[in-house]
Amino acid sequence: MMSIRPAGQRGHADHGWLDSWHSFSFADYIDPAWMGYRALRVLNEDRVAPGRGFGLHPHRDMEIVTWVLAGTLRHEDSLGNRFDIRPGEAQRMSAGTGILHSETNPSSTEEVHLLQIWLLPARRGLPPGYEQRPLGGPRSDGWRLLAAPAGEGAAVTIQADARILVGDLAAGQSLRWPPAPGRGLWLQVAAGRLELDGQELAAGDGAHGEEGGVTLVGRETASQVLLFDLA
Repeated sequence: MMSIRPAGQRGHADHGWLDSWHSFSFADYIDPAWMGYRALRVLNEDRVAPGRGFGLHPHRDMEIVTWVLAGTLRHEDSLGNRFDIRPGEAQRMSAGTGILHSETNPSSTEEVHLLQIWLLPARRGLPPGYEQRPLGGPRSDGWRLLAAPAGEGAAVTIQADARILVGDLAAGQSLRWPPAPGRGLWLQVAAGRLELDGQELAAGDGAHGEEGGVTLVGRETASQVLLFDLA
């Protein structure tokens, strides 16, 4: 049975221009019971007001994946990259030995809603890098592979022993994931409602477990879940 992390029990910070929910300890939210899960260190659900954003700031030794749920996020970094990220596009930034970047909402009317994910890299001191690609269609098992190590056919590659998959479920549609022995799973509901092994989850809810597979069933017209398969 997976353990549930209800949406309302996450850390929360409302800065006016930024409304942010933290699945794990982040910034001023510190909870020793929630410092991360295996290689998954940060999982923030952010809403950024029109015309606002995060100014230029540094990162190092972290694999950072961004998944936009609604609106547009503009990325700029010290490697010279300047791209807009929209729903359906996967983005990965390897901070490595050090990188500066900013993330802003270029719209004057619409907020941007996103999930930002930080993963611990396989080793420290890697070169910084950037990658952005559209997410491909579903595989034979119904999942879309957002991020994985090189050679696995993911939209973006990460230098961590982790896979991030996206599941889109219509009402009554089911998806299953059977992890290999010794791996852990984290699920994060991005939109809609679904049933997880008989338990109902809504947007913002998470779940984790380390034994057996999971079966998901959609309970709304369009639900979306991110699944993290972690060493």
